[in-house]
Amino acid sequence: MMTETTAQAKNFLLPGDNTFRLNKLYDYEILDTHPEDTFDRIALLAAQVFETPNAFITFVDRDRVFFKSNISNFAADDIPVEKTPFSLATIKEDFTVYYDTFDDHFLRNSPLVNCAGGIRFYAVAPLITPEGYLVGTVCVADSIPRNHTITPKQVEMLKSLADIIVNTLESRLRYNNLLKAQDELMDITLHEIKNPLATISLANDVLRKDPVKTPKMSTMISQSVARIHSKLHDFLTQSELEEKQLKLSIENIELSGLFDSLLKDFELQAIRKNQSIILQYEDKLPKVAIDVKKICVVLHNLLSNAIKYSYHNSEIVINARKKDDCVEIEFRDYGQGLSSEDISKLFLKFAKLSAIPTGKETSTGLGLFICKSLVEMHNGKIYATSDGKNCGCSFFITLPLDHKLDNEPDVTYL
Repeated sequence: MMTETTAQAKNFLLPGDNTFRLNKLYDYEILDTHPEDTFDRIALLAAQVFETPNAFITFVDRDRVFFKSNISNFAADDIPVEKTPFSLATIKEDFTVYYDTFDDHFLRNSPLVNCAGGIRFYAVAPLITPEGYLVGTVCVADSIPRNHTITPKQVEMLKSLADIIVNTLESRLRYNNLLKAQDELMDITLHEIKNPLATISLANDVLRKDPVKTPKMSTMISQSVARIHSKLHDFLTQSELEEKQLKLSIENIELSGLFDSLLKDFELQAIRKNQSIILQYEDKLPKVAIDVKKICVVLHNLLSNAIKYSYHNSEIVINARKKDDCVEIEFRDYGQGLSSEDISKLFLKFAKLSAIPTGKETSTGLGLFICKSLVEMHNGKIYATSDGKNCGCSFFITLPLDHKLDNEPDVTYL
């Protein structure tokens, strides 16, 4: 809704507990960057919508306001935060308009307002992160006060431009995180491959000298090759995610076919530990709009983890159901369970959890991080629940039934 502010007993300073908001802002790595055409076009569009000569995209640091886009004659990259309209980013969670800034006691004393050609009309939409932090504004300004009411359509358009800015920042953040993960994964993969390669070399030397030990050495070589394959698989999956343009090839498909393939792929692994995989889903489970390859990576990872961390002679249940406008898929095991500390860091890169593989399997610590990225690309959710250690756990993913995604230009429909 639209709000008109009156004089308040605030000088628009940042709130005292500012740590989390600033951490998120710094994660975006947007401060002190050069002007970009993407942001300048958004600011220019905002000015055209309101028919103002000035428009800005700002980010509010600890004690200053940084101008990412500055469509005006005001020549500055940043200004102190005190008594500036732009610091509203950390106070106002909704669209705000000043028809005449002279009507506000505090803004009237702002150097941006009381100077020659200063701001008299000002309309602003905050930039709100998915976590709810207010990190900046997209705003328009004029040196002439206005007496007429702006239209609801103009308000909604400025809010939409704010959403586009935040979505752009989130996409860049996701991409940068994936790049960093790729570098870390490369280092870990190269390091961890050294050990199984050394084992293969040693086993080969033993085979040449002592053929009697062939069965034992053959098993050792097989296990080492499997470890290398697992490391390289995670590395290649991560590399795929790090393409500059993350694209989804969307298909409307039934999940039953994916489930059948999933069970066949993991049949041997389950047999080795005498585990039973039980598949349950509704007869009329609706189709989902997904990138099949990427969701298969998620399903494979979740079932692989269930097998890896469940005890021998146990059950694993896969349950799929329609829930509101989504399909919810649950992977339930009755194994080691998760502590509250485990759950808090499940989807972090290289997280070390209390659960231990029950068949001497290995883990890179990136599988769930990759799953989270892939599910969120589909506008879905992934989370886990557990009643505690040795009480088993459930991993859930939800996938929307429709194919409306945030990054429509990066979506291909098959």
